[in-house]
Amino acid sequence: MRTIDLNKWRKVGEGGNSTVYECPAEPDAVLKVNSSRINTLPKIEHEYNVSKDVKEMGLPTAGMKEIVEVGDNRYGIVQEKIRSKKSLSRICHDDPSRIEEMARVLCEEGKKLFGTPCPTDRFPSRKEQLLGVVDEARFLTRKEREMVRGFAYSIPECDYCIHGDFQSGNLVSSEGKYYWIDLDRFAHGDPLFDLGHLYFICHIVSPMKRVQDIFHLTEEQLHQFWHAFATAYTGKEDHSSLDAKAGKFALLDMVVRINFQRPNFLENLFYRLQARKIIKAYFPASSQRLP
Repeated sequence: MRTIDLNKWRKVGEGGNSTVYECPAEPDAVLKVNSSRINTLPKIEHEYNVSKDVKEMGLPTAGMKEIVEVGDNRYGIVQEKIRSKKSLSRICHDDPSRIEEMARVLCEEGKKLFGTPCPTDRFPSRKEQLLGVVDEARFLTRKEREMVRGFAYSIPECDYCIHGDFQSGNLVSSEGKYYWIDLDRFAHGDPLFDLGHLYFICHIVSPMKRVQDIFHLTEEQLHQFWHAFATAYTGKEDHSSLDAKAGKFALLDMVVRINFQRPNFLENLFYRLQARKIIKAYFPASSQRLP
């Protein structure tokens, strides 16, 4: 495994869980380094292999070059450079008049992704991942975990591709084409898992400054993005039915995250507050089942 000196690389981007670097000596590549809590060799190998498999399926994404060590038992992935790329989030930030346009782009590209049959022998089932960690969701009460488990069993198994971190920062534009990035959570399952993740960002945690900073959008703009996305997805100005389903899947999204990032004590407290908000809004006491 090659060892890279990060002092020779320049930081060019940063997200919620990773930092991206460029180096003049390697003009056709970028280096992605995950944050310390998820920077283990097994996790890096997983992301590398999944991303290669997605590329081999013909879906638009960057090619993987190699796994490298960046010092102190930290690792990174050298990837093909997507030239002149800009995420949909950054496009919206730079020109807010394009928020609705970019939301429609995410909808169109998302439907292409969801319409692609996923090789179930190469990618995990999101439903099985959910069921495998329900009991570890300590931010839920025992009754709430039972509710989530019952909800999960009612979801049909699907072989549709889903991104896992479906949001405006993970679709980038380059020379008129669009590419998916950050594919470590790629799986097969109901597309509502992805829509629930987007809804969680745009509505549940959108008041948080950290979320606004990550996506370069205000709370109002995140709401606007979801409205335009949901309108395009449903073909209806009134998308309240989709909102209700996405709100329920937002709770599942919180549980599924345990597969990728174990919440610490403070995060469990935060998740508890968000879970209570979602349950109150989308799981009324009179009905604990998926419609």
